[in-house]
Amino acid sequence: MTVANRIPTSRIKGSITALITPMKDGKLDEAAFRKLVSWQIAEGTHGLVPCGTTGESPTLSHEEHRRVIEICVEETAGRVPVIAGAGSNSTVEAIALTKFAREVGCDAVLSVTGYYNKPSQEGQYRHFMAVADAVDIPIILYNIPPRAIVEIGVELMARLAKHPNIIGVKDATANLMRPSRERHAIGKDWLLLSGEDGTALAYMAHGGHGCISVTANVAPKLCSQFQTACLAGDYAAALAIQDKLLPLHDALFTNPNPAPVKYAALQLGLCSADVRLPLVEADEGSQAKVREALAFAGLK
Repeated sequence: MTVANRIPTSRIKGSITALITPMKDGKLDEAAFRKLVSWQIAEGTHGLVPCGTTGESPTLSHEEHRRVIEICVEETAGRVPVIAGAGSNSTVEAIALTKFAREVGCDAVLSVTGYYNKPSQEGQYRHFMAVADAVDIPIILYNIPPRAIVEIGVELMARLAKHPNIIGVKDATANLMRPSRERHAIGKDWLLLSGEDGTALAYMAHGGHGCISVTANVAPKLCSQFQTACLAGDYAAALAIQDKLLPLHDALFTNPNPAPVKYAALQLGLCSADVRLPLVEADEGSQAKVREALAFAGLK
């Protein structure tokens, strides 16, 4: 896929699933992953993110990481945008992953800030600019201080937004002042995507364009309907769906992600609940809450 026939960035909105990576006997379950991608699109998902945190990218080999992205692009076949997780705390590695995503036909990439090495705001600026200068593909910044320790400040985002390849943010700060502040600092064309299912309703009311969602792995139709309602300004309808999904939003984080959502996927017959060490499968308490939440949402 060339730059000319990428899906327009204007279509990056709504319910975008942060895909799990199905595994079986310690290996990538390609058949289950293909089935998951096709089911997601059939259920109304507006976009897909392979190889994010929910996709267990920290424990995927480079070969597996590339293969997951490649399969997602193949199976999607241009029907919805594919936004590949291509970030790293090594700038050289982030550039390599971003180049691969562009080569296989991804529509954009998700690029996380420098976890563990704790770069300064200037260090982050140079990191993201190096990636943006090296590869001609839309880049969505991933702002997630709970995992990365450091935050991409509003002023830093305003600097980065001047680069034509840097188009928006996935915001997992849970700070609902951020979307309004970023829109004020950058402008209305800055793409605002929530990274928190539980606060996505409020984020959308603050001017958001969509959500990169964990819950959408197992409730794609409801998440799609929720986002469609938000984008139409029908917050009463969105609130009704939010009330149905909130127990599931909570249950999927009763153990470290993605163990609970993989257990939920097992309940729906989508894939096994296998995760890779140092993560372990959801414990009994988490499993019970997931089952209750699936039933409450009418999914099981």
